[in-house]
Amino acid sequence: MTLVVVPVRYPLTSHSKATLGEAVRIADERDAELTVLHVNLYQNGENVSRAELKRAAQTEFGRLPRARYVIRRGFLVEETILEEVAAEGADIVVIGSKQAGRWRRMLRKFLDDPDIEAYLRGKLDCTVITVRADGETSTING
Repeated sequence: MTLVVVPVRYPLTSHSKATLGEAVRIADERDAELTVLHVNLYQNGENVSRAELKRAAQTEFGRLPRARYVIRRGFLVEETILEEVAAEGADIVVIGSKQAGRWRRMLRKFLDDPDIEAYLRGKLDCTVITVRADGETSTING
């Protein structure tokens, strides 16, 4: 079965809602399982619970029957997301355009030419869909 992973902020921002909405649409369209992911940052003392994340998503989009809600802890959001996506063997990752921008900035620290699309294709064997706050999307096929 196809697996869609969508990292979101909590509480859900308007951008997170647009990103989650696109992930829900894709999961429904492909009869896929959906993982809604939030990263609690060690350095910020965040402690969002799975129940809070689930309640926020269901308040916005109703009951999502094939969804699971995952909370991970980490120092770097981008690295924690990549680890979760790889560990789950996701087929599709739906990220906000702000997240893609953060990945670019993170890669600039390590690479001369941070081509996020090439990096993600090399690290992940999946399709990455980027969602802007207005709901517009772009796709990177892995």
